[in-house]
Amino acid sequence: MTPELALALAIALPALGAVMIGLLGRWPNVREGATLVTAIVLALNVAYLFSIAHEGAELTLLGIDDGLSLSFRLEPLGALFAAVASGLWIVNSLYSIGYMRGNEEKNQTRFYVCFAIALASAMGVALSANLVTMFLFYEALTLSTYPLVAHKGDEKARKGAAIYLGILLGTSIGLLLPAIIATQYFAGTTEFTRGGILGDVAPMISGVLLVMYAFGIGKAALMPVHPWLPNAMVAPTPVSALLHAVAVVKAGVFAILKVATYVFGPATIAAAPTSGPLAWIAAGSIVLASVIALTKDNLKARLAFSTVSQLSYVTLGAMLASPLALMGAALQIVMHAWGKITLFMCAGAIYTATKKTEISQMRGLGKLMPWTFGAFAVGSFSIIGLPPFGGTWPKFFLMEGSLQSGHIALIAALIASSILNIAYLMPIPGRGFFGYEPDAPLKKKTPMLAVLPPVITAAGTLVLFFLIGPLTDFLSPVFETGADLP
Repeated sequence: MTPELALALAIALPALGAVMIGLLGRWPNVREGATLVTAIVLALNVAYLFSIAHEGAELTLLGIDDGLSLSFRLEPLGALFAAVASGLWIVNSLYSIGYMRGNEEKNQTRFYVCFAIALASAMGVALSANLVTMFLFYEALTLSTYPLVAHKGDEKARKGAAIYLGILLGTSIGLLLPAIIATQYFAGTTEFTRGGILGDVAPMISGVLLVMYAFGIGKAALMPVHPWLPNAMVAPTPVSALLHAVAVVKAGVFAILKVATYVFGPATIAAAPTSGPLAWIAAGSIVLASVIALTKDNLKARLAFSTVSQLSYVTLGAMLASPLALMGAALQIVMHAWGKITLFMCAGAIYTATKKTEISQMRGLGKLMPWTFGAFAVGSFSIIGLPPFGGTWPKFFLMEGSLQSGHIALIAALIASSILNIAYLMPIPGRGFFGYEPDAPLKKKTPMLAVLPPVITAAGTLVLFFLIGPLTDFLSPVFETGADLP
């Protein structure tokens, strides 16, 4: 198989899978089998792309002008995001089967079809060769996930989905699209280029464009364009896992990092007068969202604001623009995905077995659901950044990157975040394992397919801690870190 064919298949496979799932909707077992087969084949295809990422490949389907084309390019940063999204789709598909059946959800065929289209869109974002291609697939991701957010069909779901769609389309049309048009005007291209394409633009102009991209990429959920994220929690828990770990918010922060690396370049960002203020806005989002999470009794709401905080790590690293900070931002995409999908899948398993959504209602449940609450504890350790779990490394690199870029004060935000992470996450397994005896037995036995996936991803956070060497070696050429790495 040629690299160009593999690039095409990365987008075509989930798209074709969506068609097959729709055609097989009358036979649930076959339909879900098609979902799993598509996810596995996509992951194998992406694994091949990952293995040759440094060799590069490019595929143009439609060309109009320089940078105005539907083109895909293989490079390490995009391959990493594609690998995370495709790999976790397998786990989330297994979980979705257990959750959707366990809760007897309606419109399951539409759910799986939209999920597959969302993965095709995420692959397009990951492997885009220019801003135009990225924008098209970024919008396709928004539109394909809208029915998932509105899945339940009640008034609360419709309202949450309307906020979701309104903010994401509003930021895209109002800020991101004009920023792309301005980039084409000033740079003469929208091609992703190592070192950036805006180096010859005046610092004031690049500073304005940087602000437009930071807030125009609304999926990155930088405050104050974050409200779509907590409002989207009306969706079924597998959708929440998709939003927070597999595709949507990861597509947002990946886009931020890719624009910072390949459109601006570290030197241009460092010279932009708005990069410092944006770094402080990201630091403020890290701390403020954590404080808000601490006040939420609803488990999914607490996890949603936790995600707003954790996403801002990536924006912070992009604005600092030092090699180690950029490395920390890239690692955060990987490590947060594995940790946060664990927490959301645990929340769904708890709801499936008990119908409880409030943390205050979860006393003693860990004694009835030890695997679920144990996985939640491990996922929490990774989000907090405790060794030996994967979430340790992004904070380490971001702190080193803050020192490298001369923004020592920003380390305080990262330390405060870790302390607040402990405060709002650890009481949940603590209440489950060490609270009073549960008031009543479980309403139903949790399906194994809703219990096993979070255990797998929790174990993954431990494995990722020891893969830091290969990961940094893989990404080093992108950020030119070289000997700076430990």
